[in-house]
Amino acid sequence: MGRLAPPARRFLAHRKGVLARLALWSLAESAQAFLVGQGVARSVDEGFLAGDPRRGLLWLAVALVAVLSAAPVVRGVFAQLAGLTEPLRDGLVRRAVDRSMARAAAGGPGGTDRAAVSRLTNQVEIARDSFAGLVLTLRSFVFTAVGALLGLLSLHPALLVVVLPPLAAGLALFLVTLRPMAAAQRRALAADEALGDHAARSRARLRDLTACGTGPQEERRGADLVADAAAHARTLAGWAAVRTAALGIAGHLPVLALLTAVPWLRGRGVSAGALLGAFTYLVQSLLPALHTLMTALGAAGARLLVVLDRVLGPQPEAAPSTADAPQTAASEADTAPDGHRAPSAPREAAPAAPAVELRSVTLSYGVRAEPVFDSLDLRVAPGEHLAVVGPSGIGKSTLTRLVAGTLAPTRGDIRVAGRAVAGHAPAELAALRVLVPQEAYVFSGTVGDNLAYLRPDAARGELDAAVAVFGLGPLVGRLGGLDAAVRPAELSPGERQLIALVRAYLSPAPLLLLDEATCHLDPASEARAEHALARRPGTLLVVAHRLSSAVRADRILVLDGVRAVCGTHGELLERSPLYRDLTGHWHGAPARRQRP
Repeated sequence: MGRLAPPARRFLAHRKGVLARLALWSLAESAQAFLVGQGVARSVDEGFLAGDPRRGLLWLAVALVAVLSAAPVVRGVFAQLAGLTEPLRDGLVRRAVDRSMARAAAGGPGGTDRAAVSRLTNQVEIARDSFAGLVLTLRSFVFTAVGALLGLLSLHPALLVVVLPPLAAGLALFLVTLRPMAAAQRRALAADEALGDHAARSRARLRDLTACGTGPQEERRGADLVADAAAHARTLAGWAAVRTAALGIAGHLPVLALLTAVPWLRGRGVSAGALLGAFTYLVQSLLPALHTLMTALGAAGARLLVVLDRVLGPQPEAAPSTADAPQTAASEADTAPDGHRAPSAPREAAPAAPAVELRSVTLSYGVRAEPVFDSLDLRVAPGEHLAVVGPSGIGKSTLTRLVAGTLAPTRGDIRVAGRAVAGHAPAELAALRVLVPQEAYVFSGTVGDNLAYLRPDAARGELDAAVAVFGLGPLVGRLGGLDAAVRPAELSPGERQLIALVRAYLSPAPLLLLDEATCHLDPASEARAEHALARRPGTLLVVAHRLSSAVRADRILVLDGVRAVCGTHGELLERSPLYRDLTGHWHGAPARRQRP
């Protein structure tokens, strides 16, 4: 609320003429409220009780004219109201467009601003309608209250002594509840969203939870979130009860107080007509305006604050893509100690193209389907070891298929070693990359044929060295040596994965893509295989199955819906709540999310 106050003051300061004209029309509403009660009171005292029915009817006619005058007053108010609401809508539309364009130019996480259409249509209209409702009700209450209170004072000052205390008490109690109830609403909404997010993530990670044995921890975290949401709901209900009490005090207690005080008022010279006029002021003018004000502030006011906070939120800062390649040592050396750019030394050759580059890649499995990736940018430097993590079903395997060229994106460009993947024959792509899936393929043939499948000219010594590096000697010995026949059905999933990994290790392709290709290995065998593959010349992109596999990488790419965050293990613990969550589960205890 504090952040919205300065722009609200600036907006109103530039429209003093409209506010002045609106106030003039509202003065007519004060006069109307004043005359209605006066007409009723004087028709009784000076007309009917005084034995002059004609005078009584005349004063009732005055009250009737005052009631009927509401129509032109409302028309004039609405005509001036447009001078406030339409500029507000135009300003919010401009702000929403500027914010969306700035976010797109900044290239921040999440890709394109998919909430921009909602802000330009639904949210802006909600803000305009809520603002108009607040202006109408607040203006009506202030000027109606002024007219009604002046009327009570003119009838007899003792009437104010009876009516004003409960009215002011109820209004004050209501105003006191505004800030804490708004805070309680925000906390309850945040708790509800956190619970829903936890349920959605748990449902998507059922396989990982079962495989890692972290179901009990996830269940305890869910129970904590349920208890937290229930506590915030109880707090909100408590403040709602206080608000209901405020409405009761302000809306009903003045009438009860006036009825109770009739003998006391009569003893102080208050006439019957004045009492009837006081009831008219309360029932016809003051209490309806107060009830409308409280209802509008409690509903339209809350909606207006939420929408303005979203539309007038801070502009996104320009930042490099979260998946950009790290700065090279050469670029750091070009910076002089004083912070200025030093003259670059002549270079003999242009820098090598990225090993993998994705430019605004979007993939959807259907026209109306939610995108798996939305404008994803990624650069992997030659020789870099990148791990990819994220919940099950988030798109990790899809990413490896896109890079391998076995799946085409809906939009965007994918390059491997500077060459576009699209449009190339499988044989050409095979020279650039090797994809090892989770279920490794081993064919019927000799052990040597399986290992050298991607490099038929490999020497016998190279095969023996690769077998030793991966610790495959006992398996090869059990099968009968490199020239022995292999029966794939007799091999375990882990043994098939080891053979496929050695096959990829021997491949001349500069890029290796491992799609959970070590998930059937024990942690020691997985570490040994990944260390061997990381020492191999070339680039390694691994869909990590364990945290230890991700930590071994130079950088880690975290996929979270259409968003992507890339960095080192330490950087992601600071920047990515999802990564903290995943690492907590992998460690066997739920990670505590850091509050921004």
